[in-house]
Amino acid sequence: MSQYVIGVDYGTDSVRSVLVDTSNGKEISTAVYYYPRWKEGRYCNAAINQFRQHPSDYVEGLEYTIKSCIEQAGTAIAAQVKAISIDTTGSTPVAVDETGTPLALLPGFEENPNAMFVLWKDHTSVAEAAAINEHAKNFPVNYLKYVGGIYSSEWFWAKLLHILKTDEAVRTHIASWVEHCDWIPFLLCGGNNVTHLKRGVCSAGHKALWAEEFGGLPPNDFFASLDPLLDGFTARLFTNTYTADKPAGQLSAEWANRLGLTTNVIIGIGAFDAHMGAVGGQIEPYHLSKVMGTSTCDMLVAPATDINDRCVKGICGQVNGSIIPAMIGLEAGQSAFGDAYAWFKNLISWPLQHIEDAVLQEEISNTMIARLTEAAAALPYTDKDELAIDWFNGRRTPDANQLLKGALVNLNLGSDAPRLFRAIVEATCYGAKAIVDRFVEEGIPVKGLIGLGGVAKKSPYIMQMMADVMDMPIRIHKSEQTCALGAAMFAATAAGIYPNVETAMHAMGSGFDVTYLPVKKRVSYYKKRYKKYKKLGAFIEKQSN
Repeated sequence: MSQYVIGVDYGTDSVRSVLVDTSNGKEISTAVYYYPRWKEGRYCNAAINQFRQHPSDYVEGLEYTIKSCIEQAGTAIAAQVKAISIDTTGSTPVAVDETGTPLALLPGFEENPNAMFVLWKDHTSVAEAAAINEHAKNFPVNYLKYVGGIYSSEWFWAKLLHILKTDEAVRTHIASWVEHCDWIPFLLCGGNNVTHLKRGVCSAGHKALWAEEFGGLPPNDFFASLDPLLDGFTARLFTNTYTADKPAGQLSAEWANRLGLTTNVIIGIGAFDAHMGAVGGQIEPYHLSKVMGTSTCDMLVAPATDINDRCVKGICGQVNGSIIPAMIGLEAGQSAFGDAYAWFKNLISWPLQHIEDAVLQEEISNTMIARLTEAAAALPYTDKDELAIDWFNGRRTPDANQLLKGALVNLNLGSDAPRLFRAIVEATCYGAKAIVDRFVEEGIPVKGLIGLGGVAKKSPYIMQMMADVMDMPIRIHKSEQTCALGAAMFAATAAGIYPNVETAMHAMGSGFDVTYLPVKKRVSYYKKRYKKYKKLGAFIEKQSN
């Protein structure tokens, strides 16, 4: 009898669930839910880099997408669903009370952005991250060694400190601080005591400074001497962590009833979207798995015996078991990738807001990127082409600095929309190359590239440029939903259907459907341009200090 699992993938704009046959990875049904409050722009202020999401968006989307998958598949298949696993964006933490309930779900906090999930791309805690980086220099133990040596404003502790400093009501009622990927499994299991909430090693190691070497989190003294508001807070958190192939518990009676499933369904430990996406995209040792969406997350796995005591500088962490258990998972990424293209689209679309014909407005908006791509691809290559820096949302890797800004240079009266679009695409490819260069410089070879996510599937133009800039082939995975599929693979492993993630990945993976090879005549052009990108970036960074 066939067995089925559900993978749930929480992205920036929506949540998607897929119901998968564990014997072959075939997608039986899928459903997506766009967060209504987020879509309206509520609780966000881009001018100050504040991006918050209401937990109700997450809960409503969880119920809708899973129920929709079950309804599409039918009751016979529903009876054979064995497990659910979840991936989310991150670091996206939230303040909770003693029961593990996000404060935004409690009376008095319903409209308070500080009581909501602080989305990964929220950069309101830049000052707090800078304080952590400076403070860490005072300790003989380098507590930042496993996160690349630089703590980011996108991460757990910086966001916590900012919320504690700026909101007295939240500070008074907070019992703990929980990542989105850890909270959803707790919710599905019917958790009602935050001390019982199981934390994944993925989120803990990459964002919260948890490390085996430290015996858990850094000691209380590290945080108390940083700011008295953090004194004693580690006691409200966790010591133990778990890999995502392990069960968090079983589906509660309440959620079983809401979803039309049984309480025998195993709920897996949660992890970040790119980490599970790398598994869904059939990652291989030393092949950089690039999940390309609004931002990028670049994942690489290597045997622990190869890494030894080496710590790669300027990346987003290296954690044993964060991607594939028993292997070191290394994470890097770009703070803006698809977001950079979306920014440019919104910029030149401004006049559309004044067109009364809504149908025409939508038609132009929906085809704009395709038209820009077609025009940009037809442009000639010259030494004086427009040049951009891709730090529109700061820089994540290498060497996190969220204060940096994007740039466009070499502009003249002939600089039209297609030329500027090409420059922005080129810049995002150069940003990707800088990540590969950092791994190689630190002694971690990159033997190949794997492209995953919406941009990888939808834009041959960008992927071909990526191959040309990298001077390396890039394989694009067949699956449209590698993050959700990866979550399904972890669910199958947590349920004991497969003995390990590698076996599940082999059985359930769908392989690759296209490979982009570098075009040699363009490789030399991009090599020269990349040097100019690096020089311009160094200048901008110097002016920003």
